[in-house]
Amino acid sequence: MLLSLRNDHKEHLSLLFNQSVQVLVDFCKLAIDFLQNGPNLKLYNSAAQKLQVEAENVQNCIYGLVNLLLESCKHKLSDADFRDSILTIGFTQEQQVILSKLYSSKRKDITEILSKLTVTGPHYHDLNWRFEVLVASRSLLHQVTPIITMDLVLTDPENSSEKEPAQKHLLLQTDPSNLLHITEMLEKALIESRSRHSRRIQHAFSN
Repeated sequence: MLLSLRNDHKEHLSLLFNQSVQVLVDFCKLAIDFLQNGPNLKLYNSAAQKLQVEAENVQNCIYGLVNLLLESCKHKLSDADFRDSILTIGFTQEQQVILSKLYSSKRKDITEILSKLTVTGPHYHDLNWRFEVLVASRSLLHQVTPIITMDLVLTDPENSSEKEPAQKHLLLQTDPSNLLHITEMLEKALIESRSRHSRRIQHAFSN
């Protein structure tokens, strides 16, 4: 099968159509660096100056290369299908050789990443909680120990039937200070998920 790309995706890749093989090799290195470490705007600006183009065009081209690899792995393209798709998009025969080597070398790693993303584990369904306070004991007559007891209800898609979803109850206990720390960590993770890099990664994997 041949890979079908959106027009904007082709437009982003078109920056490389008339470039030398060495330039394509450099962009492939930038695409690999993106997969491993995320975007590097400093390198993109440097590449834009050398090619005398806008930095945004270089960024879009890198994202286009990464998305090309992701889509090819999603559709499990063979080496022959990938080669034919590359030529159909507009790359030259020499450029096709470089891109085919990139696809062959990174296909296993990207496929493993995609398989992990498609795993459907238990997810949140409901949460019930109760606030308890231990005010005294035989050894300590004047103490106040607050404890929060939670019943976390998870739905397990893998063990659910069409008629009734499988649910799991997890009973948890913690003190307010530890719960506050957990809340802060979750808020940091939420902020990170909204970052530009995270959105680009999510966009690349969802398309």
